[in-house]
Amino acid sequence: MSKKPQILNTRIAAQTHLFTVEAMELKFSNGVERKYERLVPGGSGAVMMVPVNEKGEVLMIREYGAGIEDYSLTLPKGAVDLGESLEEAANRELKEEINKGANQLQHLKNMSLSPSYMKGGIDVLVAWDLYDEALVGDEPEPLVVVPWPLDKIDELVMREDMTEGRAIAALYMAKAWLAQQNGSQV
Repeated sequence: MSKKPQILNTRIAAQTHLFTVEAMELKFSNGVERKYERLVPGGSGAVMMVPVNEKGEVLMIREYGAGIEDYSLTLPKGAVDLGESLEEAANRELKEEINKGANQLQHLKNMSLSPSYMKGGIDVLVAWDLYDEALVGDEPEPLVVVPWPLDKIDELVMREDMTEGRAIAALYMAKAWLAQQNGSQV
């Protein structure tokens, strides 16, 4: 494995209420120096949940994405608030976005989102043994919950309105993890 580049300098290049862009000067082991820019997370992380109900359905949400200027199917997700554990954040976001809490949560993986341009990532959790409980969230409009059979994930990811790569990866990871559990926990 190659030796990591030496970080010569970092500075804040730009900042908005949502984004911080950090400029980095790197020196690689072969002597080449380069300047990079990356988005730096402003909070305590992020979570994405794969909620599975008692019928074996994943509870997807239909949400507007300003980046793609359209609605798409995705999974419940959100920021981890200061002082929250991943599990607390996951349950809060579930209650805000699908009006359900989870008695059982399993952390699957921390995934980078765009390793060349973003420092932060997202933690993926499977949620099951769901119960009704709603919290007011920060969404500008009510989210539509779309149940989808877990055994038909291949059909789901081929839909035109299912485009988010991290949600697709989370669905397949959750499906594999749940299959390993031999159905004993869900």
